[in-house]
Amino acid sequence: MPDELVPRPRMRAGDADRDDALRVLQQAHAAGRLSVEELGSRQDAVLAAQYVDDLLPVVADLPEGALLQAGPAVATPSPATTDVGMSVTFMTGRDVDLAPGTSLYRNFAWWGGDDIILDRALGPGVLLTLELSAVMAGHDIYVPEGVRVIDESFAIMAGNDIDRDARGDGSNGTLILKGFLFWAGHDVKLSRRQRG
Repeated sequence: MPDELVPRPRMRAGDADRDDALRVLQQAHAAGRLSVEELGSRQDAVLAAQYVDDLLPVVADLPEGALLQAGPAVATPSPATTDVGMSVTFMTGRDVDLAPGTSLYRNFAWWGGDDIILDRALGPGVLLTLELSAVMAGHDIYVPEGVRVIDESFAIMAGNDIDRDARGDGSNGTLILKGFLFWAGHDVKLSRRQRG
């Protein structure tokens, strides 16, 4: 049977594939190509995607999606993004003010929690992932107005609490929460600077 007649197996999408597609959507929104409503709808489709070819139709009409359409090996994060590494919080807490350009922050907390301030790190078109695992602990996370919060954490006897006034429409960026929580949870609140 000729090679062109052999069906290719569908490739499963991984977190990196979905993150690349989310980055494309954020860039398109920042460039004025997507409304806030369409951004949210497309983000939901990306997060639900099981296969790489499910991601392509979501970005096919966007110039920012050209690299992603070339294939997962070609789509790479922007050089301006920053992974600040991994930190540990143990029976204590501190203020963590994430810098602009931060795309990933990771922390493991045990019987403690930090105040994570995202005023400078988030803004229009920004996608920020917090991988926060905790045991009998949790962080207070402060977001500016307009930030869409997507909670993908896995929790046992716990969970995250996202205040109603901290749930934005995505016009000021998107925050994705990931991590494992055991008797723990994080509180997402509106920035201290913006509370009345």
